[in-house]
Amino acid sequence: MFHLQKATQVTTNDELDRLAELYLYPPRPSSGPGAAAPFVRANMVSSIDGAVTYDGKSGGLGGPGDKAVFRVLRGLADIILVGAGTATTEGYGRPQPDEALAAHRESLGQAPAPALALVSRSLSIPPDFEPVSDPNTVILTCTSAPADRRRALLDAGATLLDCGDDTVSTPAILERCADRGWSRVLCEGGPSLLGSLVAADALDELCLTTSPHLVGGNAGRIVAIGGSGSADGSAVLRALRPATIITDDDGFVFTRWLRHGRSSTQ
Repeated sequence: MFHLQKATQVTTNDELDRLAELYLYPPRPSSGPGAAAPFVRANMVSSIDGAVTYDGKSGGLGGPGDKAVFRVLRGLADIILVGAGTATTEGYGRPQPDEALAAHRESLGQAPAPALALVSRSLSIPPDFEPVSDPNTVILTCTSAPADRRRALLDAGATLLDCGDDTVSTPAILERCADRGWSRVLCEGGPSLLGSLVAADALDELCLTTSPHLVGGNAGRIVAIGGSGSADGSAVLRALRPATIITDDDGFVFTRWLRHGRSSTQ
């Protein structure tokens, strides 16, 4: 078990380097069925009683240590995959280069900052939403998305990639990532997008922050599965194993859970 000392000050390069070493993506096999497939990691937060949000946002459950882990996970990823609704609700901006993690990225041949992929079947994204016009942002949608919304986003400078006809297909999303050389995928939710990865058996690793709070109420869980996730469209069973457990002085617990056989080190 690893402990973050003085979590309110987890900002120095040495501290971030220690976290980066713990969270490095595992090496992919050089050949075989999984060689070309991206490694898909998700980062989520929940309360002790399983709530994924407080007052409608996940940010209300975080803390300094959580922000440091969030920063490191972004600093190691090629692409940040997020549902468009989550991105607009949480006020996402354009991913920026992180000087503290630049050496890690350079050593792996990565771009200075991760790209951003907004996933949306309906294209209900305001055309003036800041990341839309960023050339490092793509919107992953489907061919049946409303034509007027598609045109408005294109006029705003968006890059749209179709990943299916009537729905946004998870395998098609990962194919798009592979085609663009994004082998290190970081999903930041929301629950429906994470649910689609779980349902498709495409999630390699879950990084879960447990916030030291009880929330109550009717907030959802980190995974929401519907449609074809299972026989009844609501539940699947996926076995994972704990790889890392970190605590901090503020009472947060940070865990990494890996699927068996998803890295060449297993």
